[in-house]
Amino acid sequence: MLSKCIDLTFPIFGVPANDTFMDFQSLLLFFFSGLGAFNGLILGLYFLIYARPKHRNHLYLGMLLLALSIRVGKSVFYYFDYNLADVYIQIGLLACWFIGPSLYFYVKSALELPGDKDREARFHFAILVPVALLLFFLFPRSQYEQLWISLLIWIIYWQWMAYVLIAGYLIWKNKYKFQQSGLSRSSFKLWFFSIYWGNVVICLAFSMAYYTYYILGALCFSFVFYLLILLLFFTTKRNNLLFLRPPRNREKQIDGEEAALLVNKLERMMKEEELFKNSNLSMPATAKKLKITPHKLSLLLNDNMKVSFSNYLNGKRIEAAQHLIKTNLNHSLEAIGYDCGFNSKSAFYAAFKKHVGTTPAQFRKSHAKGGV
Repeated sequence: MLSKCIDLTFPIFGVPANDTFMDFQSLLLFFFSGLGAFNGLILGLYFLIYARPKHRNHLYLGMLLLALSIRVGKSVFYYFDYNLADVYIQIGLLACWFIGPSLYFYVKSALELPGDKDREARFHFAILVPVALLLFFLFPRSQYEQLWISLLIWIIYWQWMAYVLIAGYLIWKNKYKFQQSGLSRSSFKLWFFSIYWGNVVICLAFSMAYYTYYILGALCFSFVFYLLILLLFFTTKRNNLLFLRPPRNREKQIDGEEAALLVNKLERMMKEEELFKNSNLSMPATAKKLKITPHKLSLLLNDNMKVSFSNYLNGKRIEAAQHLIKTNLNHSLEAIGYDCGFNSKSAFYAAFKKHVGTTPAQFRKSHAKGGV
């Protein structure tokens, strides 16, 4: 097979050289273009399965790299062996059917455009996948080679180009998103436009294969792919490269069992010791009582209990105030507020209105009339 590869290569390039030189050039060409396709498969699987944080960007970029790698891999082997089985040729061509859609949804996700992108993607692929399966099983290339050459290939390429053009329109329409300065935005722009314009060049190279060198699309992909690899390896803050607005690194929530124990301990402490009645109670002081760090208490409240420290305290104070208003009808509302830990009348009234939905006076009036 290798001898066939060598024989087929250089009549196209028109290089009048000896056999040794041709052997070396053919092997170099095969190695460079084939390695790009293989590594593209690996990187595509990485973005689909292993990349963190889990994000739509990674999903669509992984799909894009996989589809491109399959298409390019088919071109490499077909270029060096025209006797490649029709089923492999057909798989490679049908991979093009998914390159454009993957690029389009990557662009929408990367630019953080509004709308339900998951629902739109499901709709598109619910149409694209059945069409690909029908073409594969009902029109095998081994039996309908002329149909594929004269019509189906061009439908696939025009579909690919249509998605590329629509994605380009979205980029142009949302160009203001790139106008902010900053190192992170510059890194993202380089990464994003390398992917988009790389796809434009690869699409044109494959579409014009009849007028240029057939292997040109594979070489373009290898060039773009290795550019992306260099960007990934030489960027210290990878999220600045991959995201328009890099997500913040979030602390993990406290383990469920540990969180439940801490919540019970905190609730019991508030009930038995009535810490909330101290108007100067702070998070560090509360954390010290719990024998945990203030940072861990903040995680417990914000991530596990979904409440801030001040809102948690005010909630406890309002519960106590409601009880006192019901049982001490002659006690002034202002005094009740101070007794429950508020350091001013206005703060008490504002918190009561926020938590109960009515003022302390209205609450007392409704209770006096037998209300709730």
